[in-house]
Amino acid sequence: MPYPQNQIPLCPAPLAAALRVIPLAPLSLSLTVFSRKIARNNPGLINRLGEFDTTDFVLDPTDLPIVLCLNPNGGLPKVKLTRRRQAKGSTRISGPLAALLGLVHGAFDGDALFFSRDLVVEGDTSAALALRNAVDDAELNLALEAASLSGPFARPIQQLIALAERQTGLCLTRPEDAALW
Repeated sequence: MPYPQNQIPLCPAPLAAALRVIPLAPLSLSLTVFSRKIARNNPGLINRLGEFDTTDFVLDPTDLPIVLCLNPNGGLPKVKLTRRRQAKGSTRISGPLAALLGLVHGAFDGDALFFSRDLVVEGDTSAALALRNAVDDAELNLALEAASLSGPFARPIQQLIALAERQTGLCLTRPEDAALW
């Protein structure tokens, strides 16, 4: 783990401030395209969701002024960002952005975050557990996925992501892949 469980960094204030004013529709579209690439590259991710592969998940980074509404949509994921905390879904997973990213990258233990109340799950806990298990099994590395989209700019993008990770304390890649950066 890159940092102790009880020292989860908060998202940098400039990012949170930017998300208060920038249009969310282009970000939603970009995240939809990105999530579809991830689903294509990791078909087991959607299969592992089982009956929850069309569930509406609300991911609520509590240190940001937005929520992310994700529907795996049977393998063609849809992502919508909204500034309203009242976003509806079958399950809501709330916690600091660093904790949510750390879960994706295997840097944090979901059970420990849940029992320490750094992570709150509301609604259908079976759906939340299915999502967690699917993400754990896929061993995603969002930074590598993003870099692979950038073609000849992959290396500079990797370096930029590594710098952002060092500067913010956010877990933007899997700890075991850190040597690749």
